[in-house]
Amino acid sequence: MDLYLQGHDYRYAVEQTMMVLFPGQLPRYPQGEPSQEDVPWALVRLERTLDLLEAQATLWWQGRRHTASCRADPRECTDPLSTRRVEQRVVRLAFYDAGVQALGAAPPWGALTGVRPVKLPTRMLAAGAGQDEALSALIQQYRVRPDRAQLALACAQAALEIRQSLPRDELSLYLGIPFCPTRCAYCSFISSDVRGTLALVEPYVDALCREIALAGSLLSGAGLRLSTVYMGGGTPTTLSAGQLDRVLTAARRHLPMDRCREFTVEAGRPDTITGDKLRVLRAHGVQRISINPQTMDDSILCTLNRGHTADEIRQAMALAEDQFGGLVNMDLIAGLPGDSPDGFAHTLEQVLTLSPANLTVHTLALKKGARLREASGGLCAPEAVAQMLLAAQERLSAAGYQPYYLYRQKYMSGSFENVGWCLPGTRCDYNVLMMEELQTVLALGAGGITKLVNPDTGRITRLSNPKYPKEYLAGGDRLEAHLRQAADFQRRLAQGS
Repeated sequence: MDLYLQGHDYRYAVEQTMMVLFPGQLPRYPQGEPSQEDVPWALVRLERTLDLLEAQATLWWQGRRHTASCRADPRECTDPLSTRRVEQRVVRLAFYDAGVQALGAAPPWGALTGVRPVKLPTRMLAAGAGQDEALSALIQQYRVRPDRAQLALACAQAALEIRQSLPRDELSLYLGIPFCPTRCAYCSFISSDVRGTLALVEPYVDALCREIALAGSLLSGAGLRLSTVYMGGGTPTTLSAGQLDRVLTAARRHLPMDRCREFTVEAGRPDTITGDKLRVLRAHGVQRISINPQTMDDSILCTLNRGHTADEIRQAMALAEDQFGGLVNMDLIAGLPGDSPDGFAHTLEQVLTLSPANLTVHTLALKKGARLREASGGLCAPEAVAQMLLAAQERLSAAGYQPYYLYRQKYMSGSFENVGWCLPGTRCDYNVLMMEELQTVLALGAGGITKLVNPDTGRITRLSNPKYPKEYLAGGDRLEAHLRQAADFQRRLAQGS
């Protein structure tokens, strides 16, 4: 799509809106005025006067011209940051409204872009706004559909509750295990099929234990403690019971976990779960695990290269009940190839009979690294995905589950969302504080990304570990530098300096 900007240079706001409404289009910036009628184009103007701030958008799409405008009171612009925010908002909404006219339909999240739509209502509630005011802003200012706005508001309340309970001398920890028994067809994470990387597993465990020891020394020396710990991947239970014991022994021995209120391990694949492994996890104080079916349809599981059956899910849940008493998260994916609204509803009912404490309903997102993206002819239509998500929301609400965290991804079917649901008193705080970026999260292991969060300024600094196990094994100096930077950052934050 040819884009023409006049009176401003808010390319990012315009391009992000274009991606939401016209995902197949690529931005181009020709010189001069729009004149072509054989290609789509948009002209977005911004005009400023003492009394008025107005954006006007003209869109040429499929042989028709569409226009829209959006205004704001210049008194909202109290400083350079607020001025940029207001100007970008009216630019985005003018272009969005013209695009909705052209398409004859609006996406569920309206003009909101990015992966964290809950941040907006959380910020408003923290600043003293009422729930009705936050809800109105989502619907009126950002064109979010009322049902999605209600979901975001519910998750914002959970985020605000957690935000108010985070001491500044605490941070959270992520332990990365980048191995899986096989690579799922929809996966784009940094993970390796253990059959091809078996020789790396043992040295990786050694290196991770060393990094844990160094992290513990630096954090304790800075007077810091851990709020939550999450071991993910990959599939951590790809490791043997002995290897898990070594990693968790190192964590308990070296890390400052005396205040840790939540320790979660992503078991994920039922074909990696054994009684011995679960007993190791429980012996080291792990309180919850994930067992993720994605679907209970064996034919779809085969298409996904999951390497297990629905019966193995049931068997794994029976083992987990013995050790964890039902404090288990289960993941489902709406929109998988070969699925249907009836099939998804059948999966949901089967999962509910297993009584998980938490249930995360994902929408299929095919990123560039996913093999399923190359054979996407059988994907569900967005209308079918919408039916699946609506059915899940209604059924889970009726069963007593509450939404507590929410995020979006690129390349997501129908531009929908992922929602975590929990029974009362079983919320996974790590999911909220990580997704809403409420607290510093120190990441250990290959592919980990540490986020240094300053709650006063909202600034976030990212420190990336080497992506792959082989590179991680050679990353000693870089890893140590990141650990020292993270410990120093959080120490200064705790001291108010």
